[in-house]
Amino acid sequence: MSHRIQIDMPDGGEMGAYLALPDSGEGPGMLVLMEIFGVGVYIREAADRLAGLGYVALAPDLYRRTRAGAEFAHDDAGLAEAGAAVGELDMPGAIKDSILALEHLRGLPETGGAAGVLGFCLGGMLAFAVAQAADPTTAVSYYGSGVSGMLKDSASIACPVLFQFGGEDAYIPREQSELVAAAADSRAGWECHIHDDGGHAFDNWDAPRFSRPEPANRAWAQTTDFLARTLPSYSSGSE
Repeated sequence: MSHRIQIDMPDGGEMGAYLALPDSGEGPGMLVLMEIFGVGVYIREAADRLAGLGYVALAPDLYRRTRAGAEFAHDDAGLAEAGAAVGELDMPGAIKDSILALEHLRGLPETGGAAGVLGFCLGGMLAFAVAQAADPTTAVSYYGSGVSGMLKDSASIACPVLFQFGGEDAYIPREQSELVAAAADSRAGWECHIHDDGGHAFDNWDAPRFSRPEPANRAWAQTTDFLARTLPSYSSGSE
C-alpha cells in the first residue's frame, strides 16, 4: 500500500512525498531521506522495504525548493545532473523540510506519534542533522557525507543512532568514517559499521556502478536488528 502525497508547507508551497504503508495499515513512522538522485525507484523501494517490516515510511522530495519532483538516472548523465542539482540545494531549507516531514509523519494517525529517520548518502547526512535538531525516536545514517564534521554538534542527540559506511568509499575517506566509529564507541546507543567490502552507495541496487549486494545485505540485517531494538514495529511483536 503506497502512494504519492502532497504536504502543505508553512511557506505556502507543497512538498511531494512517497508514503508506504505496512499491510496492517499502521505502525511506527520511518522518515526516508533521499540520496542525490531524488525520490526515484530506489528510494521508493527502500520505503517499501521498511513498510514490509511494519513501518509507515515517508520519503519527502527535498528538491522541492529548487527542482521539485526531480529524479535522476544512475548513469553518467544522471550523476552529472544530480551533482548539479545538489549544488543548487538549499541545505538549511532541506533540513527544515526534513524536520517538517518528520512532524507530518508523527502527526499521522497510523503512526501513533512515534517516528525515526533513515537516510542514504545526502540523506544520511540530513538524517544526522534531523537527529541533532528534532529528537526522532531513532536514526540511521548510510554513508552520510559530512557526518564526521558534524560530530562536534552532536551533544544534543538523545536518540540511538546507527551509522553504515563502506571501507572502500571513494567519496568519504576511511579516516572520516573511523572518526564516526570512534565517536560511536563513546556514546551509549550509537553503533557504527564500516564494511571493508563496501564502496559508496553500496545499498543502491539500482545503480550498477555502486551496488554491492554482500555488504548491502549485511548492513540491512544490522539495520533491521537495530530498528527492532530502538523502534519496534507492530509486526516485530511489540504493541
